[in-house]
Amino acid sequence: MKLHLVVALVLGGLLQNVGSLVAQTKKPAATSTVRKKKLVASSVRKRKTAPKYRPAPPVDPTQGDNVDGDDLAIRRAAVDAIGTMNGSVVVVDPTNGRILTMVNQKLALTSGFTPCSTIKLVTSLAALSENIVSRDTNVPISRRAGFNLTTAIAHSNNQYFSILGNRLGFDRVTHYAHMLGLGELAGLDIPGEMPGSVAAEPPKWGGVGMMTSFGEGFLVTPLELAGLVSAIANGGTLYYLQYPKTPEEIENFQPKVKRTLEIAPNGITDVKVGMRGAVDYGTARRANYDPNEPILGKTGTCTDFRVSTHMGWFGSFNEVDHHQLVVVVMLTGTKSINGPVASGVAGAVYRKLSEQRYFAADTTVHPKTGLPDIITSYPAAR
Repeated sequence: MKLHLVVALVLGGLLQNVGSLVAQTKKPAATSTVRKKKLVASSVRKRKTAPKYRPAPPVDPTQGDNVDGDDLAIRRAAVDAIGTMNGSVVVVDPTNGRILTMVNQKLALTSGFTPCSTIKLVTSLAALSENIVSRDTNVPISRRAGFNLTTAIAHSNNQYFSILGNRLGFDRVTHYAHMLGLGELAGLDIPGEMPGSVAAEPPKWGGVGMMTSFGEGFLVTPLELAGLVSAIANGGTLYYLQYPKTPEEIENFQPKVKRTLEIAPNGITDVKVGMRGAVDYGTARRANYDPNEPILGKTGTCTDFRVSTHMGWFGSFNEVDHHQLVVVVMLTGTKSINGPVASGVAGAVYRKLSEQRYFAADTTVHPKTGLPDIITSYPAAR
């Protein structure tokens, strides 16, 4: 009896050890399977939270363009920068209003698109001129956060500019929009050019705040934005944009002033600080390429529901001593298009020209080209 009991205990112990050994050998496999399932699930979650938008079909943005009169070095840089994206690049001399190239002229001359956040340049100048804010005024947008003008322009904060718009009111917003050239032909005798439009009344949804933060109710052309940015670049003179095409027109070119901006004396200087911030640390970081030839600009990203397209805008100019340029980029397409992408296109234009020493000082005497030397300051004479 005792012998049977001893044998039973020994067998039981052996079976327990075997079971434990089997369990131990199976456990890593089970753990490995669970780990693989977790990795797969994590990968699926990442794909869901970070969607990749399909790029728009490639196009030839130069189709149908007439390049007579263009600065060919600038045009090549602009064409290379935009590649096969559907959009337009307009480059202007801000000291006299001469268009140096216009890529995708058909698109640039149409009746305009929603300007998105580039309208914030209008809002900023209006608010400074009407003493709604100063450059350093902190405007709370929530219980814990606030912006001043510089950081709001740099980061394109919608709540900030919506607040400014509501404080300004519809009439003052549209007054400054018209003053800055919106809703009218930017060019002088440019065949095929159509004007944009200024809102006739506040949008039904969002009111004036939607106008001054998203550009709702406005239609702006690349030429209108180029004229506006040129006025900021040169210190307050809104020129008629001219597009001379023949050697004779270029030889006899004379700048024509549309109006001198009636804005706060420090308005342009204050807005420039925010536009520089946009490139240095804000929404237009892709444009930056050389701190010795700084770029200032304002991005815009939104959907133009009239034509069911996503918009990417960038209005910019560089701060250099020689051959200063205004570069406006407008892109249309899928959600892969936005303001930062447009700023990258403009940055590529500046970078290409800088590599060719386009902005370097002239060290030799060149024959007179017929183009006048125009020096502008604020306020400029009519």
